[in-house]
Amino acid sequence: ENEIGGQPRLGFFDPLGLLDDADQERFDRLRYVEVKHGRICMLAIVGHIVTAAGIRCGGDIALGVPFTDMKAGLGFFDTISGAGLAQIIAFIGALELGFGLRQAEIEEACERYQENFPISSVVPFDIDRVSGIELNNGRAAQMGILALMVHEKL
Repeated sequence: ENEIGGQPRLGFFDPLGLLDDADQERFDRLRYVEVKHGRICMLAIVGHIVTAAGIRCGGDIALGVPFTDMKAGLGFFDTISGAGLAQIIAFIGALELGFGLRQAEIEEACERYQENFPISSVVPFDIDRVSGIELNNGRAAQMGILALMVHEKL
């Protein structure tokens, strides 16, 4: 209940009991995954808004297939080839693998940057407050992208 992300009046919310017998390590892993998925969903929301507005990159997404021919939202899967989808999945896998191999180094660099952040000497930087905001925005984005996908399929 005292962890970042616990909301006033609601407190710690675990209706499925996923953390009933969990230790701190399991909680930290689930929180890490929650933040990661929240960040992905925030990017997905922005991508959906941008493509729904008709904004596309120039050039081709695949040989002979311009970005302008791609549908927005889930319609994307109707217009991309199997090879293109395989490339996207392979790229995401490479990102995951690359980050996993250098995660400790990246996190250490981020911590050093936060400690030496120039504006923190002028404006107090409360990492717990900022982390809570990010967590809640990620939760909202997860619900938002789910709603957009359901809306498209109805």
